Amino acid sequence: MRFVIRRLGALAATLLVSSFIIYAAMYAAPGSPESFLVRGRTVSPEVLASIRVQYGLDEPFLVRYWHWLTGVLSGDFGESLATRQDVASLLASRIPTTLGLTAYAALLIVVFGVVAGVVAGLRGGALDTAVLLGSSVGFAIPTFFAAVLLMSVFAVTLGWFPVFGAGAGLSGRLLHLTLPAVALALPAIAVVARITRTAVVEERDTEHVSVSLARGVPWRVVARRHIVRNAMLPVTTIVGVNVAALVAGAAVVEHAFTLDGIGSLLIDAVQQKDFAVVQAVALVLVAVFGVVNLVIDVLYAVIDPRVQLGGESA
Repeated sequence: MRFVIRRLGALAATLLVSSFIIYAAMYAAPGSPESFLVRGRTVSPEVLASIRVQYGLDEPFLVRYWHWLTGVLSGDFGESLATRQDVASLLASRIPTTLGLTAYAALLIVVFGVVAGVVAGLRGGALDTAVLLGSSVGFAIPTFFAAVLLMSVFAVTLGWFPVFGAGAGLSGRLLHLTLPAVALALPAIAVVARITRTAVVEERDTEHVSVSLARGVPWRVVARRHIVRNAMLPVTTIVGVNVAALVAGAAVVEHAFTLDGIGSLLIDAVQQKDFAVVQAVALVLVAVFGVVNLVIDVLYAVIDPRVQLGGESA
């Protein structure tokens, strides 16, 4: 429990520092909220001053940051400059699509990446060669090109899947998100399969595995307890990193398939200089990365208790 509490404290500190950087970066970027609000029109100094007062832009930077941070802690992310909608409501309506897409892609990464790497590392032969070749192809295909290719073949030519939208209901949602999830997960599957295969091969060739087999321990037991379990430490890291990156990478796929997720919301907000929305989405992305890293740390302690013991002795 102390191990988890320490990691939660580190996550809270990371989010605090990140929130300041995100808030400051938006005001350091070219342009300003005032220029967007007046939309290039020439206004009198009095009107400009009233706009600054209305949106709290006349206050010192640290005061504005403090008001924004306290609002975020209470669930208030401010108001969108473009649509005048509550940012929290915008996020709440977009997050389910992104969560569904990333969860689907993460499942594909685990099923195809980890399983393919484990099987290839344990069995070798033609299957190993096929996994190495397939992972090399997956490395070379950018996410956006994969989205266009999948859409062209399986949606337009074959008509097996819908082209646009997120669908309604569980079956409709799964059908609509299949092609976007495959496009999003494809590069990560290649990375995870290659690293998993390498980790399994290294563990398979270790001395303690040879000794266990020489003592008559069944291959199935050795593979499960000594090879796969020990290989899961680096695999857990790479899976966690790629799953965390899915949320950021989802923006490209959501834009290609016109999905109403937070990735497409971020792209629109950046183009419109909608500061409040950009800050909120960026903070959500940082929080997702932090939570995934926390889960990885906990899984490390479950797989290898020495990780937890090492942290306590430090």
